[in-house]
Amino acid sequence: MGADHARRLASRIVEARLSAVADPDVERAQALADELGGVGGPVRVHADPLDLIVDPEVDAVVLASPGSVHEEQLLACFERGVHVLCEKPLTMDSASSLRVIEAERAVGRPLVQVGFMRRFDPEYTRLHELLGSGRMGRTLLLHQTHRNLSVPNPDFRSEMIVRDSLVHEVDCARWLLGEEIVSIQVISPTPTRHALDGVVDPQVSIFRMESGAVVTNEVFVSSRTGYEVRVEAVGEDGSAIIGRPWGEMYTTTVGPQGVDGAAGSWGGPIAPDYRVRFERAYDLEVQAWVDATLRGEVVGATSRDGWLSTLVCSAGMESLASGRPVGVALP
Repeated sequence: MGADHARRLASRIVEARLSAVADPDVERAQALADELGGVGGPVRVHADPLDLIVDPEVDAVVLASPGSVHEEQLLACFERGVHVLCEKPLTMDSASSLRVIEAERAVGRPLVQVGFMRRFDPEYTRLHELLGSGRMGRTLLLHQTHRNLSVPNPDFRSEMIVRDSLVHEVDCARWLLGEEIVSIQVISPTPTRHALDGVVDPQVSIFRMESGAVVTNEVFVSSRTGYEVRVEAVGEDGSAIIGRPWGEMYTTTVGPQGVDGAAGSWGGPIAPDYRVRFERAYDLEVQAWVDATLRGEVVGATSRDGWLSTLVCSAGMESLASGRPVGVALP
């Protein structure tokens, strides 16, 4: 994700220049800097991200690091007063997310945009506008599907489906419906034979919203067919579906070369990962972040949105363990 953002800043975003990259794997970072240095000028390399944050030639920072180090890095950005685009999750738990919010408030102005890129995807923004217009009446149901091709991380755990994948559905439900999630239940079907040992995959979760609307979510990280994300909204006076690249009947099958080659097919290709499926959304998101930063503003999801999503996911991990609905302690 970090390399993808670096290439985006170097070649597709106006009014911005990639000036530095940081990664503990210095050789990897140096290779990326060498690749991109000819596009907009030399790119400095740091082994420690905190050194990048205090680099005097760095005006704003994109954090595509693991969530476990976000708090420390965000606080360093606040200390310098630089704007930051922080990939989700904001932090790993609600307590640390709240500390980030309090530190940002102490600066006296908002600095954080959380990387919920679906808010910038053209189909999602059209659905958001439609639901907000009232033309479908009250939204009663939202059905969200989120499938990955496979899990490359051998240390992947069931909780990561909730914390790192479902978090997108959490933000989308809050944003599309304009209200908070009051409870969550995570249901565990029989795991696919492709799941890592001990991992519950797929997972189905149910959100109950403040208005009484219900949101169902399927997250399947070892689907073996490709990266599929779609939403159906059902209102009193109509319904709408986004994320469908097909017409009439739709099926997916594993391609002749399996997961490592041509994955799934439907008569056309299925995106292999999030970078392809949401490439346009990422471009729009980062451009909007740059434009807002130059104005001294924040657009998109705020640190508060990141905190509330973390609250819901914390309740979701509790429900994953118990199988029972868990209320969300809204602030």
